[in-house]
Amino acid sequence: MPRYSAPTKDVQFLLHEVLKVSDSDIPGYSDLEPEFTGAVLDEAGKIASQVLQPLNAIGDQEGCRFENGVVTTPTGFKQAFDEMRLGGWPGLDMPEEYGGQNMPSVLGTAVGEFFSGANQAFTMYQGLTHGAASAILAHGTEAQKATYLPKMVTCDWTGTMNLTEPHCGTDLGLMRTKAEPQEDGSFKITGQKIFISAGDHDLAENVIHLVLAKIPGGPDGIKGVSLFIVPKILTTEDGNLGPRNGVSVGKIEEKMGIHGNSTCVMDYDGATGYLLGAEHKGMRAMFTMMNEARIGVAMQGLAQAEAAYQNAVDYAKDRLQGRDVTGVKNPDGPADPLIVHPDIRRNLMDQKSFVEGARAFMLWGASLIDQSHRSDDAQAEGLISLMTPVLKGFLTDKGYDMTVQAQQIYGGHGYIEEWGMSQFTRDARITMIYEGANGVQALDLVGRKLAQDGGKHVMAFFEMVKAFCKEAGEISDDFKTQFVAPLKAASKDLQAAGMYFMQNGMKNPNHALAGSYDFMHLFGQVCLGLMWARMAQAAQKALDAGTSDAAFYETKLTTARYYMSRQLPATALHLARIQSGADAVMALDAEAF
Repeated sequence: MPRYSAPTKDVQFLLHEVLKVSDSDIPGYSDLEPEFTGAVLDEAGKIASQVLQPLNAIGDQEGCRFENGVVTTPTGFKQAFDEMRLGGWPGLDMPEEYGGQNMPSVLGTAVGEFFSGANQAFTMYQGLTHGAASAILAHGTEAQKATYLPKMVTCDWTGTMNLTEPHCGTDLGLMRTKAEPQEDGSFKITGQKIFISAGDHDLAENVIHLVLAKIPGGPDGIKGVSLFIVPKILTTEDGNLGPRNGVSVGKIEEKMGIHGNSTCVMDYDGATGYLLGAEHKGMRAMFTMMNEARIGVAMQGLAQAEAAYQNAVDYAKDRLQGRDVTGVKNPDGPADPLIVHPDIRRNLMDQKSFVEGARAFMLWGASLIDQSHRSDDAQAEGLISLMTPVLKGFLTDKGYDMTVQAQQIYGGHGYIEEWGMSQFTRDARITMIYEGANGVQALDLVGRKLAQDGGKHVMAFFEMVKAFCKEAGEISDDFKTQFVAPLKAASKDLQAAGMYFMQNGMKNPNHALAGSYDFMHLFGQVCLGLMWARMAQAAQKALDAGTSDAAFYETKLTTARYYMSRQLPATALHLARIQSGADAVMALDAEAF
């Protein structure tokens, strides 16, 4: 069966030698000393490998059950959820006033990767609650915060987001769920929502649904959408649980993966709801949760790739197949291990260079969130807004690809459920779809984020790359050739793609939109190139200083060279596709398909 070990050493390297968190002036970062973060990460790693990972296959095989209106999670989930709650993990980076520990997002993100890598379906229960609590924290009244947040931060109550309906997904302006105003200021919510992750379960005593609905008489389309807090069980004035609300589960969806998470059809039959934020401004409030969720989903793509990679490495070292063409490496056995073969090495290096680069990108993104929220930094806010669709789209596309490549290492055994590799692929597949399908992420990036605030955020990114290249180019000629020059070339490809959109997108928007997916991947490749160059810089510094762990840093440099020489050149392919325009894409009439 598959295993999982939390990559604590790699995270420590990123936090303290690449991001240098304890030297940062972001409030709270001075507390992130290596001993402290190491203790937190070690404990999280133990829970991930000892508590959550053993339940991963069980959750996949058993799934959730729906009988007589009651949803039951797989064997062991309730006990594990109680252990997570008692340890305070759900509130690690939530405000202390509501029962959280107020740790920075960068540490919460690192811990979240461990938990998701060990058991994605399980970790979604607390992850969705975190997002719902964040939306209430940002947009709720003081009374709403006092009522819901203490219970949600501890996961005594969990949370969901209810957007999609049977007839509308991305185009939420088409929704039909209604919210009828009541004399007491509440609303009666009526309608049906589908694909609701963690919609109901036996892990917590209450579920707080955030539901998008339309108030009659409001504006048409998306401008008429409002957001409501709709508890599964209503609360009394003293905060205790009261009567059951008019919300129920229609069924549990049968899915390709994440079987351990209860993805529900939710029926609202005059359920009591409370407006969250302003009337007809529901998307503004929901996007607080959705943007957090998109970054969380990006982390899921990375986490599944990491888990699959770990097991692929084990198999490649153990499985004997064929002989090394340059000479026998296992003379006492009938064959050499798979890992001696160049194509297996290529496959594993693709995975290794992605997961380590993606982890750096993910944690850098989390540090931007901290800088934005804790320092009220508008520039950081703009940069993470720009990066959100890149993180979500690129890391989940490539994360899924890496699980497939890990499965390929196993040959036929990778296709057999007994070996467990297909679960990583099936669980990773949803990350490309939910919280905004990746095609929508690409459209958001090109159609909205590039031009946001006059394009100053993408220009700030280019300046960041330029400044790094100037500084790092002085390390040595070899460093400049191996790391700086490839990054410069990739950045120029990204700038050329942006220039193409500027010159052609206004005349024909399809020229920009047809290239949006390639642009998202081009941008992601440049971001990972920047991360690898920064990691190489840190590794070289450690080696020059005379580290006692030279093997670790030499491995970083070797992997960085691989990414720069074998992966980063893909930016040229994406640029060529972008510059071909929309004509070939749009040439066929619809009837010709």
